[in-house]
Amino acid sequence: MTVAVRSFAKINFGLYIGAARADGFHDLRTVYQTIALYDLIRVSVRRGSGIEILCTNKDPRVPLDSSNTCYRITERVLDELAVKSNITIEIDKRLPVQGGLGAASSNAVATMVALERALKKKLSPVARLRIAAEVGSDLPLFLVGGTVLGVGRGEEVYSLADLGSAPVVIVTPEVGVSTAQAFADWDALVKGGAELRSAGRTNASAPTRDWKGGDARRSVARRSVACRSIDRLTRFGGSDRLFEVGCLLSSWLTDSNNSGSPNTGASAKGGSRAGKLLSDLVRTGIENDFEIVVFPQYPELRDIKGALERAGARYASLSGSGSTLYGVFRSQADAVKAAHSLQRQGVKAVATSTLTRQNYWKKILD
Repeated sequence: MTVAVRSFAKINFGLYIGAARADGFHDLRTVYQTIALYDLIRVSVRRGSGIEILCTNKDPRVPLDSSNTCYRITERVLDELAVKSNITIEIDKRLPVQGGLGAASSNAVATMVALERALKKKLSPVARLRIAAEVGSDLPLFLVGGTVLGVGRGEEVYSLADLGSAPVVIVTPEVGVSTAQAFADWDALVKGGAELRSAGRTNASAPTRDWKGGDARRSVARRSVACRSIDRLTRFGGSDRLFEVGCLLSSWLTDSNNSGSPNTGASAKGGSRAGKLLSDLVRTGIENDFEIVVFPQYPELRDIKGALERAGARYASLSGSGSTLYGVFRSQADAVKAAHSLQRQGVKAVATSTLTRQNYWKKILD
C-alpha cells in the first residue's frame, strides 16, 4: 500500500537564542508559521523488513541512509507500534535543503502520518510528540500546523490562534547555511561580549526590543499582561533576555485594541487578522537573531532581505538559520508582482501564502 502526504514548509516569525544548555542545545523563543510550499512524501509498505529512502530528483544533499530524518522516525514508529514491515520512502524534493524552511523535519512528520495510514494503526498523541522531539527540535510544530509558539529548544510547542492567510514571497538562494555552524558563530559572538540588540537590522529606524517609542503606557500595560501569560507557557529560568523576548512575542499576539486579551484570529472590528499581522510585525520589530551571525558570513542574504523590502515587503526576515528569506506583503497581487521583480534580478523567488491550521490538515493528504 502506498500513501502520499504533502510535507509543508514553515517560516519563523522571530527567533531568539538564549544561553547554551547543559545538553548542548540552546533555549529558544520563536513563532512558527506553516506555509503552502511543500515536498511530497510517498510511503509504501510491503511484507518483509528494511527501510529504503529514495529521492526522485537525486539531490545529493538528501541522505539516503539512517541519518535521514524520515528513516529515523520510521524506525521509531515501527518500534512503537510493534510492527515489522518493509518500508520505502520516496521524497519528491521541492523545498531547499538547509534552507531554514524545516524541510527535513516536515518530511519526517509527513512520513509518520503516511505510515499510520499505510499501516492502519495510530500512535497516541503523546507518542507522536515524543517521537518527533526525539528526532529533531522543530518536528513537533508540524504535528500542530498553523501558527505555533516554540520554546525550550524549539520542541516544546503551543498552538496559537491562527493569524489567517497572509501573502508571502519566499526566496531560496543556492547557498546552504549550516544550523550547527550558525549556533557556533552565535556562541562565539556572545562569548566575545558583542552587543546583540538589533544588530541584524537593515532598517535602523524600526522599533527595538527596548519598548521605546509609541504609547509607552499602553506598552507597559500590555507587557504586564503578556508577561503573566507567557510565563505560564514557557517556564522561564534565569534568562532575562528570553523573558523580555517572551513578553514581546506575547504582546505581538494580543489583539488589535490593546486590551491584552488573546488574539482570536480576527480584528476587534471584524475581518481577517492577516492584514493586521503586517502592521504588528513592523510595530513590534520582531527579529531573527541568526541574522546577526549569518549575514556577515553570507552578505548576499542581507542584500536579498533589502531587495524584498524595496519590492514592497512590509516585513522581511531570514527564516530559521537560513538561507531562505521571506517577505510579508499587503496583498497577493503585491506578492506576485514582487516575486516577478526579484526573478528578473536573478533571484529565485516564489509568491505563496501562510497556511492556517485547518488548511494545513485539510491539504496534507495528496
